[in-house]
Amino acid sequence: MGRLVAVTDWLEERGTERLKAAGDLVAALRDAPLGDPTALELWNDVSLALADASSVASLLAAVHPDPDVVARAERIEIETSGFATDLHLDREVFDRLSALDPDALDDGGRRVLTDALRTFRRSGVDRDEETREQVRELDQQLTELGQRFSRVIREGRRTTRVTAEALAGLPADFVEAHPADADGYVEISTDYPDTHPFLAYAHDRDARLAVARTFYDLGHPDNDEVLRELLDLRHRRARLLDYEDWPSFDAEVKMIGSGPAIAEFVDRISDAAADAGRRDLGVLLERAAQDGVEEIDLASSRYYLEAVKREHHGVDAQQVRRYFAFDRVHDGLLAVTARLFGVTYERVEAPVWHEDVTSFDVLLDGEPLGRIHLDLHPRASKYNHAAQFTLVPGVRGRQLPEGVLVCNFPRGLMEHRDVVTLFHEFGHLMHHTLAGRQDWVRFSGVSTEWDFVEAPSQMLEEWAWDADVLRTFATDAEGEPIPADLVARMREAEEFGKAFLVRTQMFYAALSYYFHLERPADLAARMLELYDAYSLVRPLPDTHFYAGFGHLEGYSSGYYTYMWSLVIAKDLFSAFDPAALFAPEVATRYRDAVLAPGGSADAADLVADFLGRPYDTRAFEAWLGR
Repeated sequence: MGRLVAVTDWLEERGTERLKAAGDLVAALRDAPLGDPTALELWNDVSLALADASSVASLLAAVHPDPDVVARAERIEIETSGFATDLHLDREVFDRLSALDPDALDDGGRRVLTDALRTFRRSGVDRDEETREQVRELDQQLTELGQRFSRVIREGRRTTRVTAEALAGLPADFVEAHPADADGYVEISTDYPDTHPFLAYAHDRDARLAVARTFYDLGHPDNDEVLRELLDLRHRRARLLDYEDWPSFDAEVKMIGSGPAIAEFVDRISDAAADAGRRDLGVLLERAAQDGVEEIDLASSRYYLEAVKREHHGVDAQQVRRYFAFDRVHDGLLAVTARLFGVTYERVEAPVWHEDVTSFDVLLDGEPLGRIHLDLHPRASKYNHAAQFTLVPGVRGRQLPEGVLVCNFPRGLMEHRDVVTLFHEFGHLMHHTLAGRQDWVRFSGVSTEWDFVEAPSQMLEEWAWDADVLRTFATDAEGEPIPADLVARMREAEEFGKAFLVRTQMFYAALSYYFHLERPADLAARMLELYDAYSLVRPLPDTHFYAGFGHLEGYSSGYYTYMWSLVIAKDLFSAFDPAALFAPEVATRYRDAVLAPGGSADAADLVADFLGRPYDTRAFEAWLGR
């Protein structure tokens, strides 16, 4: 238990004390003579102290099992956010940085200075005092609203009672883990390991409908008003600084560059996937008609996707599961990424927040790069999606990075889609760790343009689809590796439905964009219109997906970034030889040219350096089948 108790000290040592240190450093920065080049070093020190405090608070607010610790972490989150707002409205600090001569700085110094001054201006530092005060108030309100939105989802776990007979079609281990009560009923929770298999395999249409209704109503009605206020305040924040709307403000610092470009991108990808997506839908409808089902909705899409893969392609996901026991996948992932990136992992006993968490030191050529923590199983009140969190940002010569993988996977057999997700999220973790040796904390880890962040993770998914890679760890209970012909059929089955699923992703992207652009009075009605325009899956009447769509808090209007990154990821992967995925020359070059630099250069330049040319859409279009 010692390692569990120690973690609560982080909030004091890495939270409150680091925030106090940031305050002392700001005071020293204000006293620096105008033009003194040490002002930029002080700025880096302030940024590091603030990042330390923010990181530990954000993580523990999302994962700690003790509500008192969560509440304390959320208070520190608010304090750090308020500190950051005040800092970027501080004219004395802005004046010290503005007085620096860019020509006297090296490339890294000029880049961090340019970034800092832009952030100050985007915060309204050069506006009148009334405007600055309004920004200060809005930022505090937005932090609190964002916490509320996430908390409702995190703590809003719900269950649906179905008959024991409704488990027909589910894997045996799922049935065993869900015994019936005295009345013959079983509870299916909104946790991913419950809902996703149920919607994919349960033969009982009515039971699937009931479970889907519960899942797609998570967060409603509590989050409806929270979201409306969040959208309105973000718009006010943007307009206060003369931006047309929140998407325009938010996109300015991304690769895409402007708000309207988001709508253009969403429509372009949707149009590209339209014909193939409708063909996919026709196949699903044809199969559904055999059961007397006339439309594909959120209660039936996964079920019939699995049915088609099983019946048309010979891929039974339940049979595939037997090759993916969690422990073997966990160890295989570490072995694959160690070989690919040239690193080694050493298991360590470190302070953590729950007994499920495992920790590893990451070494390169025998030298420590950082530490990773894996929190991979669901529990009450835990962050209920999959994400990488920063615990410690790395800075060369000062502190090694620590990153955390927070997921919700079953403890037994995993579906292959879970394996792909695990590889994806681990890609973020490797990016954070490999890029943790920057001089400037602002560019440490995944601190690059937000619409590039997903590209390295999406590319790493390719290793979870390779037969030779999978056979190194995907074995059944008797030790037999997954057959290569089965993996080939899995890939063929995955090809079916990809355009259909791209349209679903574009619905998510359109919702995040248009909700922020328009701030509709009737969120549910606008959601239905966007379903009609972009998704090929029919929504369920009287459900409110948006209330549980956690990305509306973190990604705000920028959910398009997943598909934007995928375009780049497909191009990055084109540099690898599919027959030699571990070829050291290209793997090392990718590691050092794309991942290790973090945000120290524009993402487009990093990619061009690796590919030897600017990235383009050819690989993505070939994948999509255009």
